[in-house]
Amino acid sequence: MNQPNKTNVLWILVDQMRAQAMSHLGDPNVNTPNLDRLAVEGVEFTQAVSGTPLCTPFRGAMLTGRYPHRSSVPGLNSPLSTEMPTLAHAFADHGYKTCWIGKWHLDGDRPELDLTLEVNKKDKRIIPKERRAGFEDWWAYENNNQPFHCWVHGEQDGRTVSYRLPRYETDALTDILIDWLRNYAAGGEARPFFASLSVQPPHDPYVAPAETMKNYNPAALQLRPNVPNIPNVTDRTREELAGYYAAIERIDWNVGRIRETLLELGLDQNTQIMFFSDHGDLHGSHGQFRKQAPWEESIRIPFIVGGPTRKSYKTKKLDFPINHVDIAPTTLGLCGIRKPEGMDGTDYSAFILNESAVQQDVPDSAYLSLPIPTSNLKGIILEEGVDRPFRGIVTRDGWKYIVLENQPWLMFHLKEDPYELVNLAHNVFYKEKRRELQQRLAEWIRETGDTFALPDVG
Repeated sequence: MNQPNKTNVLWILVDQMRAQAMSHLGDPNVNTPNLDRLAVEGVEFTQAVSGTPLCTPFRGAMLTGRYPHRSSVPGLNSPLSTEMPTLAHAFADHGYKTCWIGKWHLDGDRPELDLTLEVNKKDKRIIPKERRAGFEDWWAYENNNQPFHCWVHGEQDGRTVSYRLPRYETDALTDILIDWLRNYAAGGEARPFFASLSVQPPHDPYVAPAETMKNYNPAALQLRPNVPNIPNVTDRTREELAGYYAAIERIDWNVGRIRETLLELGLDQNTQIMFFSDHGDLHGSHGQFRKQAPWEESIRIPFIVGGPTRKSYKTKKLDFPINHVDIAPTTLGLCGIRKPEGMDGTDYSAFILNESAVQQDVPDSAYLSLPIPTSNLKGIILEEGVDRPFRGIVTRDGWKYIVLENQPWLMFHLKEDPYELVNLAHNVFYKEKRRELQQRLAEWIRETGDTFALPDVG
């Protein structure tokens, strides 16, 4: 067993926040000073992607380091298998204290549960210990779309406790984390920790406390250039973005609270903070909404790692296309723990920790997939978005290629066309590039043991 280096890690995982929605990246609508500072002082992955832009399969890949078709979590509400090893198990094996706070969404629609019963509904369900993927401390809920009416469930003094959060979800869950950190520090715990704070905002419904909502006037918002000027699209986009940005501002404020607490407790210099989202949100781009689609606003996610003081405050940006399966091995790598057997992802920790790390054995692209669209689940449309499976890649040098079963669909040169306005998938002048990208996609399918009917592109 390789020995960990006693580094703590804290995940701050948000839901449905697209990468473009931070002020330091030029979004004119939102103010995110704490995330901006974390990015400047830390390391930012500028091409991070949600390889499967849908809550549950992303989270399964994030915890197991395996692609959704291998993680036991291929679609929305798929239950994570109790036989599937996760990074929490790996941390526990190396003497770490582990904690999960907030949204889980991996208990799923288990066949043994009568989902018509109130006790089994996702907001009220108590997730048994054996279904917590190896996490020790637990204050969580399965799923909830009411940020002012959110219940959490856990254990206290050996008994199960459930209660409604006393205020806005992001604020109240952050309170729980801060209390947990204070208890950790006060208790003289010898074990380092891996903890996760998982909040549902800025996921719809797009709301935040009134004192933050007042900062956003829908009529004053600047829309992205790929939002078509069609009234029913632009009106909806503005209305939803106002609450979305307010929720992000609230997230940012709580990131500041967490960093202040780590500093106060003397934990700031040995705690790596990893801030990321499970997927983005289209908000009217290309006339589309929500996620579950391969356009940039849906698949690009924020991914910032920081906390300990770096030797240089020169902003460090990495252009690796880090994906959902890479999060677990990279997190473990920050603590000196090698990737366990069975994880598909790449460990990027050396590039975070070492300014002069040699770039070798790094993927040239990220693999994208939607194995099970939500419209295929029992014939019920649970989420707005694409209604058929797709596979694709996005390359480090700026190409994206997406196919449906037996049909090319999308191809963009993102460096020339960042808003994806010109689809080259069926342009005869780009036939050779399409063939090249299809060959790389076929390699990904083969390497990951996936099964998908690729089109014949000649």
